Amino acid sequence: MITLDQVDGLVTDAVRQEYWERGYWISPKLMDDDQIARLRAAHDRLWARDYDHDIPSQYGVPNPDLSTLVVRQFLNAFWVNDEIRAAVTSPVTGKIAARLMGVDSVRLWHDQAIYKPGTAGQTTTNVGNIGWHQDYGYWQAASTTNMCTAWVALQDTDLSNGGMRTIVGSHRWGLIEESDSFGVKDLEALAAKFSQAGAHAWLDEPCVLKAGQASFHHSLTFHGSGPNRSAAPRLSVISHMMPGDTTYRAGKQWHPNNVFLGPRAYDGQPFVGDYWPQLWPAAD
Repeated sequence: MITLDQVDGLVTDAVRQEYWERGYWISPKLMDDDQIARLRAAHDRLWARDYDHDIPSQYGVPNPDLSTLVVRQFLNAFWVNDEIRAAVTSPVTGKIAARLMGVDSVRLWHDQAIYKPGTAGQTTTNVGNIGWHQDYGYWQAASTTNMCTAWVALQDTDLSNGGMRTIVGSHRWGLIEESDSFGVKDLEALAAKFSQAGAHAWLDEPCVLKAGQASFHHSLTFHGSGPNRSAAPRLSVISHMMPGDTTYRAGKQWHPNNVFLGPRAYDGQPFVGDYWPQLWPAAD
């Protein structure tokens, strides 16, 4: 597995160039098999509401109907599960993101645990689809688009089980209107809509990952995914990261993180503190 000392040699100038040209980069395996197994067990505990800690706010509390095939999404799972916290606040992940973004420090914007159920034997066509979207389409309250997501697969992942797909180079298009479309199921309609707005061809590329690998993508890179046609769920844990000096853009867009700034939040207020833990440099 990758150690802190190995990150500088891993994230070379060529890797950074690839990230900035293509909008994403796939890492080597970041987690060993034991950690992957623990994180898969952590998923089970999340959906059973078996928490390590009380939840300090309603943000991130899921209420999915577990008898259906809907995608389950838990934001800020690091509040309530220690295994997920260790994964999404890893200083290795933070240092990789710092080198990709070209910044000195990195904080967690928020995390996610996502469960995409398997649909083997089902006749539905779009169950489990995650619409083409730009992460920054939801994050306009943050002062920079230079934000980075690490999407970690907890099993081998490809198109057959609903793996993530990216639109190569789309981060260079800037923020596209109405790109907060995670929940839209019609991928073809979204592709037609956003390709008209983009300055480049719509190059849809699958992220084929082994368990424990991560896809690091820019906050403006369009990405989405199709259905999981396998019999097993597709599990992932996700770190959404920002430069350590990211601040609040007052009045730009509502985001649940805004409320953690307090009752008198002001333009330019830094996102610091327990809700946005520092990943890199690692805390003493």
